[in-house]
Order: sequence, then structure tokens, then C-alpha cells
Amino acid sequence: MLFTRRDFLRATAATAILTGAGTVSLGRTAYGQSKMMTQDDLLRFTPKGQVTLLHVTDMHAQLKPVYFREPSVNLGVGEVAGKPPHVVGPEFLKMFDIARGTPECHALTYVDFVDLARQYGKLGGVDRLATLIKAIRAERPDNTLFLDGGDTWQGSYTSYHTKGEDMVKVMNALTTDAMTAHWEFTYGQDRVQELIDQMDFPFLAGNVIDATWEEAVFDSTKMFERGGVKIAVIGQAFPYTPIANPGYMIPDWSFGIRPEMVQEHIDNARANGAEVVVLLSHNGFDVDRKLAGMVDGLDVLLTGHTHDALPRAIDVDGTLLIASGSHGKFLSRLDLDVKNGKVADYTYRLIPVFSDVITPDPDMAKLVEEVRAPFAAEIDRVVGTTDSLLYRRGNFNGTFDDLICQALLEERDAEIALSPGFRWGATLLPGQEITVDDIHSMTSITYPEAYRSQMKGEMLKTILEDVADNIFNPDPFYQQGGDMVRVGGMGYTIDVDKPMGSRISNMTMLKTGEPVDPSREYTVAGWASVNEGTEGPPIWDVVTNYIEKHKTVELAPNDSIQVRS
Repeated sequence: MLFTRRDFLRATAATAILTGAGTVSLGRTAYGQSKMMTQDDLLRFTPKGQVTLLHVTDMHAQLKPVYFREPSVNLGVGEVAGKPPHVVGPEFLKMFDIARGTPECHALTYVDFVDLARQYGKLGGVDRLATLIKAIRAERPDNTLFLDGGDTWQGSYTSYHTKGEDMVKVMNALTTDAMTAHWEFTYGQDRVQELIDQMDFPFLAGNVIDATWEEAVFDSTKMFERGGVKIAVIGQAFPYTPIANPGYMIPDWSFGIRPEMVQEHIDNARANGAEVVVLLSHNGFDVDRKLAGMVDGLDVLLTGHTHDALPRAIDVDGTLLIASGSHGKFLSRLDLDVKNGKVADYTYRLIPVFSDVITPDPDMAKLVEEVRAPFAAEIDRVVGTTDSLLYRRGNFNGTFDDLICQALLEERDAEIALSPGFRWGATLLPGQEITVDDIHSMTSITYPEAYRSQMKGEMLKTILEDVADNIFNPDPFYQQGGDMVRVGGMGYTIDVDKPMGSRISNMTMLKTGEPVDPSREYTVAGWASVNEGTEGPPIWDVVTNYIEKHKTVELAPNDSIQVRS
């Protein structure tokens, strides 16, 4: 139920309420219409203590405001089943006491997404983010740290063509204090080092070591002082980078979770006088929840990689676990009151970056236009229109994934299409034009070749089983990231609670209804192979050609994947 104008007028003097210990929320405040929100509403926060931590993660090079639909399926297995972030939609609203139809409902869930998107508009945009960060820094000039959780340099047309330099310029302009990484490594070792040399702030990745010499490749820790408090920020890059992405791009570097190394970094920070220890991590939420319970002396864990957005801090044995979403949709603010070298109290707010109510920072807006200007004609080129909601996020096929699979089947003359379970990519509403920029937000990687090959049915099952175990292994330390590989031309049943090798059944060819024959070879098209030397046209050309031929995209509901849990 939406708040009426009378409700709003009654509550205009009220500040945001607390929904849990130390957490500020928009959910039950008096915002029924986007025009009733203001920038001051989004920034409203009672400062606490000496330290303010600001956090963004998984921006995926999105410079402009976007629509981004949160998942309708985010399954947890084992001990985390039914725990955040594995709660979606109405259950999420109930768990976090958020009213349906509110701005927070739109920002944090898929519920009524199209209607609320048209009501509240897009979120994100680095010029709006700059406005919020500058306002908080002006309020807390000697207390604030702004930290970036990685997946920043990849995911757009401009980031691909500048090889990440556009985002380095932007993050320098935001006066970032430190970052860690994941997709950054897909530019290759040499380019990563070149971009680090252009940064005005430290690149922290304490879990990356030289594979030959077993020495640290990057700094692990940066010490700061804010409000008279000594703060250690430790960086933790995505531990499975050489598995989830091409290992040949980073042949000399070794990755891993390495809990014992994390503990060593914490102990060293404490020995050097740190009163607050922060892990700036790209492990993923469930991995970080387990890690937080294994180490001692960690006060705050800023998690990333899995794109989860939670309006409350999760306390894991005294460590505050913060999940700040993705695509620039949110800015986390965590204020810490530190006494006798310990965090005594905190206040937290996940700030949704509603672009329609935040005044763009003029300097950042100018920089964004300068970055995009050389590519503007191609970025803004319209290739078609969608009559369907196009989105990706979720454990299984999203509609934009279905579009990519259809393009692969048709353009590459294949029987089966495979598309990786990436989480990034902006959403398009029904009736929107589809631009080159939109296609690149879903496809822009440094290994985009769309291959065409022969695979036996047995191999296809092995692929699905392996990916399923990466996602649904009950031990988070064996979850290597991403969502389930997207499939076109074929359906299957998955039981996520079964052991490895037994989750996938009923593999069926959609065109004929025949079971997939383990011994028969099928023509398979896909993209984003981690194998060196893969050949084929870039996936964005495949998708563009398909849309240009069809002019209008309309996708039927996809019920080819049956999920048991």
C-alpha cells in the first residue's frame, strides 16, 4: 500500500526510523512518491562516534544511472538456506520490515519492479554518487573513508575501449581511499600494473602472491587515521579469479581465500596500533560470512562479488558484515564509535542512489561526458526495441540471458546455446529502446568470442553439474562465484540439495522434446570461454545483429528449467 499525501504531510517532520540495532532505513518512512523524496532525505543520518566508512562495490563501470532488477531467485543451501541474502521478494520485505510500494521496496527487490521503476526512476550514476560522498565528507571531513570493493573497471563500452582507464579517472575524482579487485584482472597482468600506476589511492589484494617466488604481489594493508582512530584496511581480491576467468591472463599470480593469511594481516595491523580493522573483500557474501567466523580481531567486513544489498549490518561473532549491492545503486554508510581500542557502537544505512532526486555533481558530470564523448555516436546507437522486461540477475536464466541464447542459436546456427551466469548488466523496461551501450552492459569483457563447437550430451551434463556445484556446494569455500550457466535450446531439472554429480536430470531438447543423448554430439554455441585461443565473433556483434534483424524483442516466459530444493 502506498502512502497518501496526507500520510506524507503528517510525517514530514519525522526522521528515518531504526529497523534494527544501529541500522537506519527508508522502508517505513513517509515516501509514497518519488517526487516526495529529497536529497536531504537520502542523506539524513545522525552521526555516531569518530569514524565514517563509505562503501561501494561491483559498479561494473556503470557511469550513468541504470535500472537494475534484483533477483527473484537466490537460493541458499546448507546452513545458509533461508538466511540473508538468500531471501527475496515479499519474504525480503517482511524480514526487513519494508513496506510494499516504497522506494526501498523498489531498490532492494523485484516486487512490482516495472511499475515502481517508472514511478521512482533509475538509480546510480557516478555524478550522483559524487554528490552524496562530498556531502558526507563535508559533514565529517576528518572522519570519513571511502572504499571500493572492486569489479569497477569492467562492464561497459567505454571501459572495454579504454581498457579500464575511464574508471580509474572516475575513482580518482571520487577521492577513493582504497580498492580491491576481481574483474580488473581480466585486463591482464601488464595492464593492471599500468592502471595501478595511474591511481591516486592504494590497490589492496593481500591474498594474491607470485606463483614462482611466493611473495606478495600487492600491498595487503593500508593504515589510516580518522577522528583520532587508527584504522587498518586489508584488501581481499576474488579468490577464484584464475578459475572463474582466464588464468592465462594472469599466469604469474596465485589466488585463494587463505584464512590464515587474513588472520596474519589482522594480527599485524593490531600489532601496528590499529584500533579498527576492516576487510575490504571481494570473496562473496557466504564466503565472507564463513571467514568472519574463522578469524579474530576483525571489526568490519565490507563484502562484494555476489551483488547482495542488505539494509542491515549482519553481526557474525562481533564482525559487522556489510553488503552494498551493485551497479552504483547504493552507497553504504557505517559510523563507528570506538572506545578503548574497540568498536563500542555503530549506526548503519544503505543509501539508495535515486538519480531523480540527487543533484548531479557538476565536476563529475563533466568528467563522465568527457569519457563518453569519443564513443558517443556508437554508444547511443539504437539497434532495436524491447517489448519485454530484460534483466539478468538470478540463479537461473534471466530474460536478457534468454535473448543472448536466442541470438547464439540463430546467428551461430546451433542446437544448444550456453551463456555464462554473470550477475552484471543493466535492466531494460518494456518499451525501451536498446542501444549499443545497453548490449555492452551485458556483454563487455576482454574474452568475448562466440564459439561454435561440437559437444556430446555427456559433456553438457558434466558442465551443468560442475557449475551447479560451484554455486550450490553447502560449503561456501567451494562456491566459485556466478550464477547457473544460462541455456538455450535445452531444458533440465535441478535439485540443488543433492550432492555433486546428481543435481541435473531430465535434460531435454526443447525443439523436439527428445531427451539429450549422452553419446550424441550437439552443435553448441557459447561465449566467454576461459580457454586461450577461442575463435568467433564478439558476442556483442552476435546480439546486435540478431536484434537489428528482429527489430523488436519479445520473450515468452521461460519454464524450461525446473528447480527443486
